[in-house]
Amino acid sequence: MEDCGILDVMVIKLIKNASLIGAFLSWPAAGLLAAETNEFVSASSWEEVQQRHRSLPIEDIWWTVTGTQMAWMHKNVHQLFPTVNVYRSGQVSELQLRSNSEIATFQVETASGKIPFAEFLASDATTTLGLLILHQGKVVFESYPRMEPHEKPIYWSVAKVIPALLVRIFEERGLIDTNKGIEHYIPELSSSEFARITVRNILDMATGLDCQDEYENRQSCYYQYSMAIGDGYRDEGAPDNPYDFLSTLETTKHNDQGQQFSYSGVNTFILGWLIEKITGEPFQDTFSREVWRYIGAESDASFLAYRYGIPLTHGGFLSNMRDMARFGLLFTPSYSAVSDNRIVSQEFIERLLDEPNPNLIRDDGSHSSYQWDYIDEDGFMIKGGWGGQALVVNPRYDLVAVYTSYFKEDYSQQNLRQPLLNLLRDLYVEN
Repeated sequence: MEDCGILDVMVIKLIKNASLIGAFLSWPAAGLLAAETNEFVSASSWEEVQQRHRSLPIEDIWWTVTGTQMAWMHKNVHQLFPTVNVYRSGQVSELQLRSNSEIATFQVETASGKIPFAEFLASDATTTLGLLILHQGKVVFESYPRMEPHEKPIYWSVAKVIPALLVRIFEERGLIDTNKGIEHYIPELSSSEFARITVRNILDMATGLDCQDEYENRQSCYYQYSMAIGDGYRDEGAPDNPYDFLSTLETTKHNDQGQQFSYSGVNTFILGWLIEKITGEPFQDTFSREVWRYIGAESDASFLAYRYGIPLTHGGFLSNMRDMARFGLLFTPSYSAVSDNRIVSQEFIERLLDEPNPNLIRDDGSHSSYQWDYIDEDGFMIKGGWGGQALVVNPRYDLVAVYTSYFKEDYSQQNLRQPLLNLLRDLYVEN
C-alpha cells in the first residue's frame, strides 16, 4: 500500500472508534488497514502519558487497577519499570496477508444479541486491545480497536511458555533430563522444598507444593516470592531476591508430585533459573540467541525486570503483536513463514498434543503440559494471561491467534477466548 496522507490517518482513527465501526464492516480490509499503513500514529498525548504515570498505584500492587488506567499500563510497562532486552537479528520475515471476510461477519453471542465479530471487538462488550489470526502462515484477520500496531503490550502469563520451550530445546540436545530432580541442575535448591521434584513436574505445574499463585495473603509462599522478584507490594521484611528465597523455601504439600495440576509462577521462575544454570548467561540472552533472532521479528522485545535485572519470566514479556504471532508460528507447520530453522521440533509438538501426564487430563479431555494451560483433542493449545491475553496455537489446523485486552472497572467485559475459539472451530476445523 502506498504511503497514506492525513486523510487516511483520520480514517484509521474513525475505524477504531467503536461507535462508527459498523459503518466500515462492508470494507473487507477494515481489520487490516491500520497494520498496512506506513504512517506512524501516536498512541497517547503527552498530557495523558504524564497523567497515567501520576496515577500509578503506590500503596498496593500496581497492576491491580482496572479500567482505562489498566489498558494504558498494559501497553506501556516499558516506561513504568525497568526491562531487559530480547534482541532481534536479520531480515524481517514479512507476513503475507490473506484476508478472510467471513471472520469479520462471524456472529458472536452477546448479552444484547448476536453481532458480527469485527463489531464485537470494537464494541463495549469487550475490552480487546488487539487481535491477530493467522492460517497457514498468513494473516487472515488483524484488528487494533484500542491500540496502535507498533505498541508492545505485556503478555503476562503467556510468557510462561518461553522458558518451557528453552528447556525442551536443551532437553533435545541432551543437556537436560526432565526426569531428574531439579536440584541436580540447581544445587542451591537441595535444601528447599523443591528438592527431588522432577523438572517435568515443574514444567507441568504438578509439584504438589502449596505455593500456588496467591495475592491476598502477603505471608503466603507465592506472595513472598512475588515480593522477592518485585511483582508484589514490597514491605520492610520482603525477601531480597527470588534465588535466595527459593533456596531456603519451606512450605507444605497438598499432594505428591505429578498427581495434580497446581498453577504457580514460581515453577516458571525455576525453569528460567535452570536455563541460566545451563548457559551461565542471563535468561533473556539465551532466548535472544536460541529463538528471537531467528524469527524475522520486526522489533526487539523485552522482559519486565523490577529488581537486579532479573526477568519476570513467569509473566513479563513485551513485544508487538505481530512478533508474538511469529513466535506462535514456530509451533505450526507454517514455521518456515518466519524461520529457516525448525526451532520447535515435531517431536515436541507430538509430546504436547499426545503425551500428557495422565493425572493431569481433565474431565473434558484437555490437559496441561510444558506450561501450556489447555491442550485439547482438536489440537488447540492455549496459554492465557491475567487481564485478558492469550496465545492460541493449533498445529493440526495450522492456526495461530494472539490477543490482548484488560478488565473494566466493574469486570463486566466479555472474555474474548470463547468467541474466538467458536470462530476458529467453525471456520477452520469443522469445515
